[in-house]
Amino acid sequence: MADHPIILELNEVSCGYAGHQVVSGLSVHLRAGDIGCLLGPSGCGKTTTLRAIAGFEPITSGEIVLAGEVMSTAQRRTPPEQRRIGMVFQDYALFPHLTVQDNVAFGINRHPDRKRIVGELLELVKLNHLGRRYPHELSGGQQQRVALARALAPDPKLLLMDEPFSNLDGELRRRLSSEVRDILKQRGISAMLVTHDQNEAFAVCDHVGVLKEGKLQQWDSPYNLYHEPVTPFVASFIGQGYFIRGQLLTPDTVQTELGVIRGNRAYQLPAGSAVDVLLRPDDIVGHEESALQATVVGKTFLGAATLYRLQLSTGSVLESIFPSHADHAMGARIGIRIAADHLVVFAAQGSVNVHAQLPLEQVLDAGASSSV
Repeated sequence: MADHPIILELNEVSCGYAGHQVVSGLSVHLRAGDIGCLLGPSGCGKTTTLRAIAGFEPITSGEIVLAGEVMSTAQRRTPPEQRRIGMVFQDYALFPHLTVQDNVAFGINRHPDRKRIVGELLELVKLNHLGRRYPHELSGGQQQRVALARALAPDPKLLLMDEPFSNLDGELRRRLSSEVRDILKQRGISAMLVTHDQNEAFAVCDHVGVLKEGKLQQWDSPYNLYHEPVTPFVASFIGQGYFIRGQLLTPDTVQTELGVIRGNRAYQLPAGSAVDVLLRPDDIVGHEESALQATVVGKTFLGAATLYRLQLSTGSVLESIFPSHADHAMGARIGIRIAADHLVVFAAQGSVNVHAQLPLEQVLDAGASSSV
């Protein structure tokens, strides 16, 4: 993959509306054949960025480069119709008076191989038997497939997808997102997706950019976003992460109210530094013989698993995933332990651990006596 050329570059791109800057200094690049994603909460600037890539919005600084050609700067902007970019919208935007095959053919009406291309694409999206139907006769998932086929018909250099699955129910959304990835990979199509749903981003995309208030926090693989977050926001936003306070004993060991947590990575912070330790629900597991006890203060049944909210005697609340056959009542006391061998910490701002006022030697002794 490393030898694939870069198809899309955003170099220090800023854009906004009526003097209000929505996106600031955004830099990402996407290689040909890869699927990228802009992920973040509502209002973070992801759709504005997508519209700027498409040419619908101007940029105030930086540049957007597509297949080696500059498309947007603060001074000039190539019109959308000259960019060879396909778009798939949240609401599908199909023409209700046209059949499925005519919708797909809309952008290639003058192409000499129009009939062949439409037939191939309808087969690709598994709708070749529905070509003569109209959009209102299709399910939501089928309409989205038509929209995808129509966007691919002109053979775009890049496909842009704006929340393409958000109108679908959960199971159909999961299935269609996987199918769309397969289709794009089969055709070697480069694409950029916008979503607020991290499960969708991880299922479809090779690289994901997490945005917060118009600024890029991290552009990385889904695996690295989960296991190697570079900012506290990414750590908490991805995978239901949350933090507990701790104190760094050694580069790879932290003393917390849960005991000592040892990991497989080292930090260069000074020994004794107050840190925030990232935990996720799968890092806390049940252990009947553990001296560490917690009270069940909330539970959400998820089918194969149950998400518990567990309160420690200190008042801190943790989240933990248990197999659903381990059914604990509200108010029950249960033993838990840490199952986190991948230590992710960030320097704490201001406050310190309960041992902070002790000499480091006493902190180390306390840690040795309560090792997890």
